[in-house]
Amino acid sequence: MEADWIEHRRADDGEHVGWMKPVDDGFVAIDLLGRQRTDVVDWMSAEETLDDLGLRYLAEPHELRLDGGDWLRVRIAEVTPSVVRVKKDDWGDMTAPQIYFTVANPVSEDQLRPLSPTRQT
Repeated sequence: MEADWIEHRRADDGEHVGWMKPVDDGFVAIDLLGRQRTDVVDWMSAEETLDDLGLRYLAEPHELRLDGGDWLRVRIAEVTPSVVRVKKDDWGDMTAPQIYFTVANPVSEDQLRPLSPTRQT
């Protein structure tokens, strides 16, 4: 998160859903992973984008690029302005070892990407 980013919370429940980044005479919507979700737009459009996006994308399976270059299926466990903590996906197996990884936020899609439906297996 950059110093000039403005935190945005949904009006209905106060949940933090992203930031508004001032650019020229407009704003860019930034999600909780530090990723740009709009080009430069007006304040209302940036707010609407973040409100519509919500938090649902955080619940979807993702892939983390490991140091060796392989991809590991993970679930996002925690997001703060400085780190993203992910957990190896265990498909809900309560007996599986809990394996966590922490990466800096913002995190690029070259390091953490949504799991494509074609890679779901």
